[in-house]
Amino acid sequence: MGLKIIVLAKQVPDTRNVGKDAMKADGTVNRAALPAIFNPEDLNALEQALRLKDQIPGTTVTLLTMGPVRAAEILREGLFRGADDGILLTDRAFAGSDTLATSYALACAIRKIGKFDVIIAGRQAIDGDTAQVGPQVAEKLGIPQITYAEDIISIKDGVIRVKRRLERGVEIVEGKLPLVVTVNGSAPACRPRNAKLLMKYKHATTLSERAEKSEDYLSLINEKPYLNIKEWSANDIECDREQLGLNGSPTKVKKIENIVFQVKEAKRLTDSDTDINQLMKELIENHTIG
Repeated sequence: MGLKIIVLAKQVPDTRNVGKDAMKADGTVNRAALPAIFNPEDLNALEQALRLKDQIPGTTVTLLTMGPVRAAEILREGLFRGADDGILLTDRAFAGSDTLATSYALACAIRKIGKFDVIIAGRQAIDGDTAQVGPQVAEKLGIPQITYAEDIISIKDGVIRVKRRLERGVEIVEGKLPLVVTVNGSAPACRPRNAKLLMKYKHATTLSERAEKSEDYLSLINEKPYLNIKEWSANDIECDREQLGLNGSPTKVKKIENIVFQVKEAKRLTDSDTDINQLMKELIENHTIG
């Protein structure tokens, strides 16, 4: 019997291109001003899910993301790589969510999905680097969690076996299903798009994306239901609106700075004892070392 796997994914601003317009006046990220990409460690998480799907017949992989309508781009990307379906959680009520509000909304959506065996997520998103959402979802659902995973070794008889990558080495741990696993960037990279899947799902869209489509396109969706990416709003999940968005977010960003490192002076050193000794003396005097 196959597994039911949910992969949590996030479309994030490319933090390699942060400019002066990256933040709004209210302290939230101005996502419209930044290029959007699939969060890197969520791709590592997707690969772990797809490997389980390859190993265990009948396994299904569902991608779940929360964000604006354009976040459907990463759901299509997941479909192109082997996921079975995707769900976009989108609503103005979710805007400005910190990790607490995000994990609450995701947990509510997961309860709506129903039965699952494993939830897999990236360790952290590059736009926050908190590593909090995965563990918070586990806590809200009342299930165990395994973090810093580098490889899901096996799942057998309701027990998962995982290799964790820690600062000073690795460890092998086990846990009972259902549970949450968060995956490190040191895990295997996600497989590329599959050409057949790309052709199959290239027209997959959410309800909002279809708003301005032609009659011919809508007929295509009716003929091929798998092209319909589920789109849920706050009204579609059983939730307390006071715990969503800015209202449910105790974390507030006060200021953001764009730091640019510049070289003021440079020295060319040789491998002579004199140069090495002089360098060591300077490093000790300015407390870089020692």
